[in-house]
Amino acid sequence: MSVRRRALVLFFCTAVPWSIYRIAGAETVAPKTIVILDFDLLDDQHELSPATAEYARLAAIRAQLHDALVANRVYRVVDAAPAAALIDRFRSRTLLSACNGCELDIARALGADRVLVGWVQKVSNLILNINIRIEDAASGKVLLGLSVDLRGNTDETWKRGMSYLVRRIIEKDPADR
Repeated sequence: MSVRRRALVLFFCTAVPWSIYRIAGAETVAPKTIVILDFDLLDDQHELSPATAEYARLAAIRAQLHDALVANRVYRVVDAAPAAALIDRFRSRTLLSACNGCELDIARALGADRVLVGWVQKVSNLILNINIRIEDAASGKVLLGLSVDLRGNTDETWKRGMSYLVRRIIEKDPADR
């Protein structure tokens, strides 16, 4: 066997098992923790068509998001209930999606690595959009901001919109989320 062949054999005997070890090791890294705050509703058409069913849909898409992130092992979701008093205090002043950093205080109080803030803007009864923002709790850096437009205000359109956002979160490189 030539020196070049021996070098190649030696390389593959050491490099391939090492890469398999690294890949296997990457799978065992625990996902980051995240707290998912309740979604806000921005109702631009309140006087013309006040929101009613939308409030139930806010809870439904939050639950859908929670279940999908857990099922796909994207994040370990932290229960927000222990910070209920803090959340209520902030929510009594403003929307959580626009509270200028209170979401980070909530995440830090719960010991979460990340916080997800979500809101739905109801432009009209036919045009809505679902928005989410994921932030690093320690630095406040926005790691991911996503939005999807809906045409139609039904349970099904909201569900499909959230499914789209979940797919986009899952596609994101784990190191960047």
